[in-house]
Amino acid sequence: MKILLFGRGGQVGWELQRSLSVLGEVVALDFDASHNPQGLCGDFTDLEGLARTVASVRPDVIVNAAAHTAVDKAQSEPELARTINALAPAALAQAATEIGAWLVHYSTDYVFDGSGAAPWKEADPTDPLSVYGQTKLEGEQAVALTPKHLILRTSWVYATRGGNFAKTMLRLAGERDALTVINDQFGAPTSAELLADVTAHAIRRVQTQAELAGLYHCIAAGETTWHGYAQFVLEQAAALGLPLKATADKVAPTPTSSYPTPAQRPLNSRLDTSKLQAAFGLRLPHWQDGVKRMLIEISGK
Repeated sequence: MKILLFGRGGQVGWELQRSLSVLGEVVALDFDASHNPQGLCGDFTDLEGLARTVASVRPDVIVNAAAHTAVDKAQSEPELARTINALAPAALAQAATEIGAWLVHYSTDYVFDGSGAAPWKEADPTDPLSVYGQTKLEGEQAVALTPKHLILRTSWVYATRGGNFAKTMLRLAGERDALTVINDQFGAPTSAELLADVTAHAIRRVQTQAELAGLYHCIAAGETTWHGYAQFVLEQAAALGLPLKATADKVAPTPTSSYPTPAQRPLNSRLDTSKLQAAFGLRLPHWQDGVKRMLIEISGK
Protein backbone atom coordinates (compact mmCIF):
# COMPACT_ATOMS: atom_id res chain seq x y z
CA MET A 1 0.00 0.00 0.00
CA LYS A 2 1.26 3.47 -0.88
CA ILE A 3 0.07 6.35 1.32
CA LEU A 4 0.41 10.05 0.48
CA LEU A 5 0.39 12.16 3.64
CA PHE A 6 -0.10 15.93 3.63
CA GLY A 7 0.70 18.11 6.66
CA ARG A 8 3.50 15.99 8.05
CA GLY A 9 4.86 18.85 10.19
CA GLY A 10 1.68 19.34 12.23
CA GLN A 11 0.78 17.60 15.47
CA VAL A 12 -1.42 14.96 13.84
CA GLY A 13 0.77 14.67 10.76
CA TRP A 14 3.84 13.97 12.87
CA GLU A 15 2.09 11.09 14.66
CA LEU A 16 0.66 9.77 11.38
CA GLN A 17 4.16 9.23 10.03
CA ARG A 18 4.60 6.68 12.82
CA SER A 19 1.17 5.02 12.74
CA LEU A 20 0.93 4.74 8.94
CA SER A 21 4.42 3.31 8.49
CA VAL A 22 3.21 -0.19 9.41
CA LEU A 23 0.71 -0.17 6.54
CA GLY A 24 3.15 0.39 3.68
CA GLU A 25 5.17 3.10 1.96
CA VAL A 26 4.43 6.60 3.26
CA VAL A 27 5.22 9.68 1.16
CA ALA A 28 4.98 12.49 3.72
CA LEU A 29 4.82 16.07 2.47
CA ASP A 30 5.23 19.43 4.14
CA PHE A 31 3.95 22.89 3.15
CA ASP A 32 7.57 23.90 2.49
CA ALA A 33 8.70 22.39 -0.82
CA SER A 34 12.32 22.26 0.35
CA HIS A 35 11.34 19.47 2.76
CA ASN A 36 9.67 17.36 0.07
CA PRO A 37 10.93 15.00 -2.62
CA GLN A 38 11.70 17.01 -5.77
CA GLY A 39 8.64 17.98 -7.76
CA LEU A 40 6.06 17.07 -5.10
CA CYS A 41 3.80 19.78 -3.69
CA GLY A 42 2.42 20.03 -0.16
CA ASP A 43 1.44 23.70 -0.42
CA PHE A 44 -2.34 23.93 0.06
CA THR A 45 -2.49 27.28 -1.71
CA ASP A 46 -1.25 25.57 -4.91
CA LEU A 47 -4.28 23.57 -6.00
CA GLU A 48 -2.82 22.55 -9.35
CA GLY A 49 0.37 21.45 -7.63
CA LEU A 50 -1.62 19.21 -5.29
CA ALA A 51 -3.43 17.59 -8.21
CA ARG A 52 -0.15 17.00 -10.06
CA THR A 53 1.38 15.47 -6.95
CA VAL A 54 -1.47 12.98 -6.52
CA ALA A 55 -1.26 12.06 -10.20
CA SER A 56 2.51 11.59 -9.92
CA VAL A 57 2.57 9.52 -6.72
CA ARG A 58 -0.62 7.57 -7.51
CA PRO A 59 -1.20 6.52 -3.90
CA ASP A 60 -3.72 3.97 -2.70
CA VAL A 61 -4.59 6.28 0.20
CA ILE A 62 -4.34 10.06 0.65
CA VAL A 63 -4.32 11.34 4.22
CA ASN A 64 -4.89 15.07 4.67
CA ALA A 65 -3.60 16.34 8.00
CA ALA A 66 -3.03 19.88 6.70
CA ALA A 67 -5.35 22.76 7.64
CA HIS A 68 -5.60 26.45 8.50
CA THR A 69 -6.14 26.04 12.25
CA ALA A 70 -5.54 29.60 13.50
CA VAL A 71 -9.17 30.11 14.49
CA ASP A 72 -9.01 33.84 15.28
CA LYS A 73 -6.69 34.68 12.40
CA ALA A 74 -9.11 33.02 9.97
CA GLN A 75 -11.64 35.75 10.74
CA SER A 76 -9.35 38.33 9.12
CA GLU A 77 -8.12 36.14 6.25
CA PRO A 78 -11.21 34.19 5.16
CA GLU A 79 -10.08 33.60 1.58
CA LEU A 80 -6.81 31.99 2.69
CA ALA A 81 -8.69 29.87 5.23
CA ARG A 82 -11.17 28.82 2.53
CA THR A 83 -8.41 27.93 0.09
CA ILE A 84 -6.60 25.72 2.61
CA ASN A 85 -9.60 24.25 4.42
CA ALA A 86 -12.09 23.86 1.56
CA LEU A 87 -10.65 24.33 -1.93
CA ALA A 88 -7.53 22.22 -1.35
CA PRO A 89 -9.50 19.27 0.10
CA ALA A 90 -11.85 19.59 -2.90
CA ALA A 91 -8.85 19.35 -5.23
CA LEU A 92 -7.63 16.25 -3.37
CA ALA A 93 -11.10 14.71 -3.55
CA GLN A 94 -11.21 15.18 -7.31
CA ALA A 95 -7.70 13.78 -7.70
CA ALA A 96 -8.52 10.81 -5.45
CA THR A 97 -11.63 10.03 -7.49
CA GLU A 98 -9.66 10.07 -10.72
CA ILE A 99 -7.20 7.41 -9.51
CA GLY A 100 -9.57 5.44 -7.27
CA ALA A 101 -7.72 6.27 -4.03
CA TRP A 102 -9.09 6.53 -0.52
CA LEU A 103 -9.09 10.02 1.01
CA VAL A 104 -8.84 10.49 4.79
CA HIS A 105 -9.65 13.97 6.08
CA TYR A 106 -9.92 15.58 9.52
CA SER A 107 -12.62 18.03 10.57
CA THR A 108 -13.77 19.70 13.75
CA ASP A 109 -16.55 20.25 16.28
CA TYR A 110 -16.52 23.87 15.09
CA VAL A 111 -18.93 22.84 12.32
CA PHE A 112 -21.62 22.90 15.05
CA ASP A 113 -22.97 25.94 16.91
CA GLY A 114 -22.06 24.54 20.32
CA SER A 115 -25.59 24.73 21.72
CA GLY A 116 -27.12 22.34 24.24
CA ALA A 117 -25.35 19.75 26.35
CA ALA A 118 -25.83 16.51 24.40
CA PRO A 119 -22.87 15.06 22.47
CA TRP A 120 -23.16 15.91 18.78
CA LYS A 121 -23.90 13.04 16.38
CA GLU A 122 -22.64 12.85 12.82
CA ALA A 123 -26.09 13.54 11.32
CA ASP A 124 -26.90 16.53 13.53
CA PRO A 125 -27.47 19.87 11.74
CA THR A 126 -24.33 21.96 11.28
CA ASP A 127 -24.22 25.70 11.93
CA PRO A 128 -20.66 27.07 12.25
CA LEU A 129 -20.04 30.18 14.33
CA SER A 130 -16.76 31.21 12.67
CA VAL A 131 -14.87 31.38 9.39
CA TYR A 132 -12.75 28.46 10.56
CA GLY A 133 -15.83 26.33 11.25
CA GLN A 134 -17.50 27.33 7.98
CA THR A 135 -14.45 26.57 5.84
CA LYS A 136 -13.89 23.23 7.59
CA LEU A 137 -17.53 22.34 6.89
CA GLU A 138 -17.05 23.21 3.22
CA GLY A 139 -13.98 20.96 3.19
CA GLU A 140 -15.99 18.08 4.66
CA GLN A 141 -18.68 18.49 2.04
CA ALA A 142 -16.12 18.44 -0.78
CA VAL A 143 -14.35 15.33 0.53
CA ALA A 144 -17.67 13.51 0.94
CA LEU A 145 -18.17 13.70 -2.84
CA THR A 146 -15.45 11.13 -3.47
CA PRO A 147 -16.79 7.60 -2.86
CA LYS A 148 -13.79 6.28 -0.92
CA HIS A 149 -13.62 8.77 1.94
CA LEU A 150 -13.13 8.75 5.69
CA ILE A 151 -13.80 12.00 7.56
CA LEU A 152 -12.89 12.15 11.24
CA ARG A 153 -14.30 15.06 13.23
CA THR A 154 -12.35 15.74 16.38
CA SER A 155 -11.74 18.47 18.98
CA TRP A 156 -9.32 19.81 21.61
CA VAL A 157 -6.33 18.14 19.94
CA TYR A 158 -2.96 18.17 21.68
CA ALA A 159 0.40 16.46 21.26
CA THR A 160 3.61 16.10 23.22
CA ARG A 161 5.44 17.74 20.33
CA GLY A 162 4.91 21.49 19.98
CA GLY A 163 2.81 23.83 22.09
CA ASN A 164 -0.41 22.83 23.81
CA PHE A 165 -2.81 23.93 26.56
CA ALA A 166 -1.23 21.72 29.23
CA LYS A 167 2.24 23.13 28.57
CA THR A 168 0.84 26.65 28.76
CA MET A 169 -0.81 25.89 32.12
CA LEU A 170 2.44 24.43 33.47
CA ARG A 171 4.37 27.49 32.39
CA LEU A 172 1.86 29.93 33.87
CA ALA A 173 1.57 27.93 37.09
CA GLY A 174 5.32 28.15 37.45
CA GLU A 175 5.17 31.94 37.12
CA ARG A 176 1.98 32.95 38.91
CA ASP A 177 0.35 32.31 42.27
CA ALA A 178 -3.14 31.86 40.76
CA LEU A 179 -4.75 31.23 37.37
CA THR A 180 -8.17 31.95 35.84
CA VAL A 181 -9.50 29.52 33.22
CA ILE A 182 -12.76 29.22 31.25
CA ASN A 183 -15.28 26.81 32.75
CA ASP A 184 -18.28 26.94 30.39
CA GLN A 185 -16.80 25.22 27.32
CA PHE A 186 -17.14 21.43 27.44
CA GLY A 187 -15.16 18.83 25.49
CA ALA A 188 -12.55 16.08 25.71
CA PRO A 189 -8.82 16.65 25.21
CA THR A 190 -7.80 14.28 22.42
CA SER A 191 -4.22 13.31 21.65
CA ALA A 192 -2.77 13.41 18.15
CA GLU A 193 -1.37 9.97 18.92
CA LEU A 194 -4.89 8.57 19.43
CA LEU A 195 -6.13 10.14 16.19
CA ALA A 196 -3.18 8.70 14.28
CA ASP A 197 -3.68 5.21 15.69
CA VAL A 198 -7.43 5.24 14.95
CA THR A 199 -6.66 6.45 11.43
CA ALA A 200 -4.27 3.57 10.74
CA HIS A 201 -6.78 1.06 12.10
CA ALA A 202 -9.60 2.52 9.99
CA ILE A 203 -7.50 2.56 6.81
CA ARG A 204 -6.66 -1.09 7.30
CA ARG A 205 -10.32 -2.02 7.79
CA VAL A 206 -11.72 -0.16 4.79
CA GLN A 207 -9.37 -2.00 2.44
CA THR A 208 -11.66 -5.04 2.83
CA GLN A 209 -14.84 -3.28 3.99
CA ALA A 210 -15.41 -0.37 1.64
CA GLU A 211 -18.92 0.06 3.02
CA LEU A 212 -17.34 1.64 6.12
CA ALA A 213 -16.62 4.81 4.13
CA GLY A 214 -18.16 7.92 5.66
CA LEU A 215 -18.11 10.51 8.43
CA TYR A 216 -17.19 9.66 12.02
CA HIS A 217 -16.60 11.47 15.31
CA CYS A 218 -13.30 10.67 17.00
CA ILE A 219 -12.39 12.08 20.43
CA ALA A 220 -11.22 10.61 23.72
CA ALA A 221 -13.85 9.37 26.18
CA GLY A 222 -15.20 11.45 29.06
CA GLU A 223 -15.62 15.20 29.23
CA THR A 224 -14.32 18.24 31.05
CA THR A 225 -14.00 22.01 30.77
CA TRP A 226 -10.83 24.00 30.17
CA HIS A 227 -10.95 24.78 33.90
CA GLY A 228 -11.21 21.10 34.79
CA TYR A 229 -8.47 20.29 32.29
CA ALA A 230 -6.16 22.86 33.89
CA GLN A 231 -6.85 21.53 37.38
CA PHE A 232 -6.12 17.97 36.29
CA VAL A 233 -2.86 19.03 34.64
CA LEU A 234 -1.67 20.78 37.81
CA GLU A 235 -2.76 17.87 40.03
CA GLN A 236 -0.71 15.48 37.91
CA ALA A 237 2.20 17.92 37.75
CA ALA A 238 2.27 18.16 41.54
CA ALA A 239 2.24 14.36 41.79
CA LEU A 240 5.23 14.26 39.43
CA GLY A 241 7.08 16.73 41.62
CA LEU A 242 7.16 19.55 39.08
CA PRO A 243 7.77 23.04 40.55
CA LEU A 244 4.53 25.04 40.76
CA LYS A 245 3.57 28.34 42.32
CA ALA A 246 -0.12 27.90 41.47
CA THR A 247 -1.59 24.54 42.48
CA ALA A 248 -4.87 23.03 41.25
CA ASP A 249 -6.89 24.70 44.00
CA LYS A 250 -5.62 28.09 42.83
CA VAL A 251 -7.32 27.81 39.41
CA ALA A 252 -10.40 30.04 39.40
CA PRO A 253 -13.30 29.47 36.98
CA THR A 254 -14.52 32.17 34.60
CA PRO A 255 -17.02 32.31 31.71
CA THR A 256 -16.07 32.54 28.04
CA SER A 257 -17.39 36.11 28.02
CA SER A 258 -14.41 37.11 30.16
CA TYR A 259 -12.07 36.50 27.23
CA PRO A 260 -13.54 38.07 24.06
CA THR A 261 -11.95 36.71 20.86
CA PRO A 262 -12.41 37.52 17.14
CA ALA A 263 -13.88 34.06 16.52
CA GLN A 264 -16.73 32.75 18.64
CA ARG A 265 -16.01 29.39 20.31
CA PRO A 266 -18.64 26.65 20.65
CA LEU A 267 -19.57 25.99 24.28
CA ASN A 268 -20.51 22.38 23.63
CA SER A 269 -17.71 20.46 21.91
CA ARG A 270 -18.93 17.04 23.05
CA LEU A 271 -18.95 14.52 20.18
CA ASP A 272 -20.77 11.17 20.19
CA THR A 273 -18.26 8.49 19.10
CA SER A 274 -20.58 5.46 19.24
CA LYS A 275 -20.73 5.16 15.44
CA LEU A 276 -16.94 4.99 15.13
CA GLN A 277 -16.53 2.52 17.98
CA ALA A 278 -19.24 0.21 16.64
CA ALA A 279 -18.07 0.33 13.01
CA PHE A 280 -14.39 -0.31 13.72
CA GLY A 281 -14.57 -2.37 16.92
CA LEU A 282 -12.81 0.22 19.05
CA ARG A 283 -12.87 1.35 22.67
CA LEU A 284 -11.66 4.92 22.96
CA PRO A 285 -9.62 5.67 26.13
CA HIS A 286 -10.55 8.31 28.69
CA TRP A 287 -9.06 11.74 28.03
CA GLN A 288 -7.22 11.67 31.36
CA ASP A 289 -5.19 8.63 30.26
CA GLY A 290 -3.63 10.44 27.32
CA VAL A 291 -2.97 13.63 29.27
CA LYS A 292 -1.24 11.64 32.03
CA ARG A 293 1.04 9.96 29.50
CA MET A 294 1.83 13.28 27.84
CA LEU A 295 2.73 14.92 31.16
CA ILE A 296 5.01 12.04 32.12
CA GLU A 297 6.73 12.29 28.78
CA ILE A 298 7.30 16.06 28.85
CA SER A 299 8.40 15.96 32.51
CA GLY A 300 11.00 13.28 31.85
CA LYS A 301 9.88 11.40 34.99
